[in-house]
Amino acid sequence: MTTISKVKTGSKYEDMGSYSRVVAVGDWIFVSNTAGRNPDTKEISDDLAEQTHQVFANIKAALAAVDASLADVVCSRVFIQNPQDVPGVMTIVGEKFRGIDPASTVTCPPLGSTVYKVELELTAFRGASRAEVKKINLAQ
Repeated sequence: MTTISKVKTGSKYEDMGSYSRVVAVGDWIFVSNTAGRNPDTKEISDDLAEQTHQVFANIKAALAAVDASLADVVCSRVFIQNPQDVPGVMTIVGEKFRGIDPASTVTCPPLGSTVYKVELELTAFRGASRAEVKKINLAQ
């Protein structure tokens, strides 16, 4: 029988919206859109880089709860409030995913509040970090 794990992080929005930060169905792991609010202080930095790094810290903690890591990520969706922030955010995303190279979508829609500069939603596969990877480059 398949086991489904649902991880809550204590965010008031998880309760309000009746959702889980992470849902793991077997080895498939789905991470809800995650903002850069510090879970301990409940504060969110105005600084783009700090907020982006906090997003990754929040995601890493949620993935660890289901025995996974960023290295298991196979798809990312990056939501950036302001188009002019794309280079700054994507530099950090590139650093975090260097060598992992998930499929990715980057878009600039309005987010739930103007305090959010960036949010990430991810799909991971537990064990992808240990899988044999075949890289295919179509550019010659």
